[in-house]
Amino acid sequence: MKKKLIIILGVLVTIILVLGVKFYMDEKKLNEEMIEIVYSDEAKEVFEIRLKVLDAKALTEEGIIHSYKIDKESIKHNPMGGINVTLNINNDSELNITYTINNFNGELSGGASSISEKLSKLLGRWEENK
Repeated sequence: MKKKLIIILGVLVTIILVLGVKFYMDEKKLNEEMIEIVYSDEAKEVFEIRLKVLDAKALTEEGIIHSYKIDKESIKHNPMGGINVTLNINNDSELNITYTINNFNGELSGGASSISEKLSKLLGRWEENK
């Protein structure tokens, strides 16, 4: 009886370990794929188009938005699909935009899901009533 219990326990522990490793590897692969997408030239084009919608002179000396940097730690899978990523503007972590990048029919698209209050004020988009 004891021997059967030990064997069953050993099999259960082995199954749990195998499943744990599989889930870890799947998560790691997903994270690597998301990072690859977010840092792709196609994503860069999407980001820059969206930034120019917010600031027509973005990424020029005349614009409010001079530069952006992807916050690598912010890259997360969106439960509704796509990838959430935050861009820090002008090397200021308080000036940021969070985008959701989606892949529709093989083409990346994205939209801002939030803009920091500080950036909104700089862009003149913050309502005084808030």
